[in-house]
Amino acid sequence: MSKLPEGRLETRLPDKAPRYTRGEAITEANRCIYCSDAPCVAACPTGIEIPTFIHKIATDNVRGAARTIFGANLLGTSCARVCPVEVLCAGSCVYNAWGRPPIEIGRLQRYATESALEADAALLARTKKPSTGKRVACIGAGPASLAAAGHLALDGHSVTLFEKRAYPGGLNTTGVAPYKLHAHDALAEVDMVLALGDIEVKTGVEIDEAKARALLADYDAVFIGIGLGPDRFLGLEGPGVVGATAYIERLKLDPTTSLAGIERALVVGGGNTAIDVARELAQLGVPDVAMVYRGTEAKMSGYAHEMVGARKDGVRLVESRQPIAAVREGERLVGLRVARTDGEGEETLSCDLVAVAAGQSRLTGLARAFEGVALDDAGRVVVDDATCRTGNPKVYAGGDCVNGGKEVVNAAQHGKLAARAITLSFGG
Repeated sequence: MSKLPEGRLETRLPDKAPRYTRGEAITEANRCIYCSDAPCVAACPTGIEIPTFIHKIATDNVRGAARTIFGANLLGTSCARVCPVEVLCAGSCVYNAWGRPPIEIGRLQRYATESALEADAALLARTKKPSTGKRVACIGAGPASLAAAGHLALDGHSVTLFEKRAYPGGLNTTGVAPYKLHAHDALAEVDMVLALGDIEVKTGVEIDEAKARALLADYDAVFIGIGLGPDRFLGLEGPGVVGATAYIERLKLDPTTSLAGIERALVVGGGNTAIDVARELAQLGVPDVAMVYRGTEAKMSGYAHEMVGARKDGVRLVESRQPIAAVREGERLVGLRVARTDGEGEETLSCDLVAVAAGQSRLTGLARAFEGVALDDAGRVVVDDATCRTGNPKVYAGGDCVNGGKEVVNAAQHGKLAARAITLSFGG
């Protein structure tokens, strides 16, 4: 695995929620009332027994807490930092109904997982079962594939991950806002997964349809975890206009990326990716950052708590504006022509940079390479909900290519379900 270059812009952004100290964690854990029918567990896509691990933290059993978490979610370390707990576990905490602050579940999970692994890096590897001789290929090395690979390796199977980028980790490495998770921390989690057993990751390898069919012949099972495709540009392509996910990747990984000369940035979109890139630009010092959204704030798909954070960072929201065209003087971007969706005509918004966060295309070619693998009308791979198996009995899939773009924790659950089903198909 290649080492990340120095001087990346993401390293200028501090951790927004630093890890608890031992005293802070024990104090917070003791606030939990350990509900017998805990709504926080039901709200967690991976079904972590949250009251159980919190009770173990309260009794200073950090190792036990971490094992409880990792048993349900091998990516529990990154999920502790990137999960939108405000709308999942913490958002379901009974304290909310009483008008009191919910338990800080994400921060407690981070404390347990990071502290336990620092004390014992082989905490999970000791549970590995004997080798079965079975081989599984994972296409993509993002969260879904990593979770699948980790569980499969612990079950004694050999796993190879094929990743087209230079770095594994998927969006945890390339796309998560750095104030939540830096790329080097994402790669540290990748190393943890690779240490669980016989797992090899091959970077810089793109799997086309011919190679995909070869994998099916060479391996006992194949897991598709390819995520989504390139950004959509809404016809705004050209100098000064970037795709949001690709630009976040540059901010995180490319030390040559510079914001020099950018005084006014516009982010087109109202989802979480739009909010993330807007917040990053504002935190990195762009003086004027605004989000341009075709509807009103009430209709935005981005999380309300993230928009609150964006405003604290200085991000403005320009509602009811539909982009028409980029305005340039020669090769220099100077504005964005927009139509008011409330019927008040058109206007030009001045800017030096436009980041388009209007969704991503689907990567459907690989799915077509496997007989029996079907796509729905939205271009998502169709799988069985309980096993993540496709219409081909040797092919499984999970993550964004299945759900269209949800959270890391959803991808981790898909990987876990697929790994369990694959092991059962091998007679485990």
